[in-house]
Amino acid sequence: MRRRMSVAVGALPLFLLSLCGGPAHARDTSKGREVYSLCGACHPTDSSNGAGPGLAGIVGRKAGTAAGFRYSRAMKSSGIIWDDKTLDAYIGEPQRVIPGNVMPFSGIADPGARADLVEYLKTLK
Repeated sequence: MRRRMSVAVGALPLFLLSLCGGPAHARDTSKGREVYSLCGACHPTDSSNGAGPGLAGIVGRKAGTAAGFRYSRAMKSSGIIWDDKTLDAYIGEPQRVIPGNVMPFSGIADPGARADLVEYLKTLK
């Protein structure tokens, strides 16, 4: 009986870790560049605009303010400043985060892929 108890107690940290989703995802810019292929058809990596605004310097920028791009009213009035947290949420579920935005993209469900993408976006200056 005593032996079973020690095995169960020893397994407790692993069980708790599994409930929390495991260790934090290590962000990888090269993987993020690959994930960006989902974005690149519309969003240039520089400050020019395509079907979507250029993403150079997006981190720290207020949503709806890239020069020369015609944004939806929803995006312009969102008040969001793009950082790790807001980019992650928006990339995950754009219509939930900014209802009425016109980006025709349903989002990226995988949190690891989003983290990698955000890390890559931080390199775009």
